[in-house]
Amino acid sequence: MKEGIHPNYPAVHVACACGNKFVTKSTRGDFQVDICSNCHPFYTGTQKLMDTAGRVDRFRKRYAAKDNLGKDAAAKEGADKEATKAEA
Repeated sequence: MKEGIHPNYPAVHVACACGNKFVTKSTRGDFQVDICSNCHPFYTGTQKLMDTAGRVDRFRKRYAAKDNLGKDAAAKEGADKEATKAEA
């Protein structure tokens, strides 16, 4: 590595709004954060999960009627073709 081109990388103290304090390294210096791993909902297990299954079910229900109409029409058309072949 070249000498003199890399920034100083000292240990810094980080303080969270929840009161948690920890030490890490940064070129920035000491600083405060609004949320950390001790208070973030994802890491604490208090995260609300979106009801994605409900959204998928609503989508399927909404378009099931249209899909069934298309299948019914195709089946009827196929039956009509078979009937005309049988008559000929």
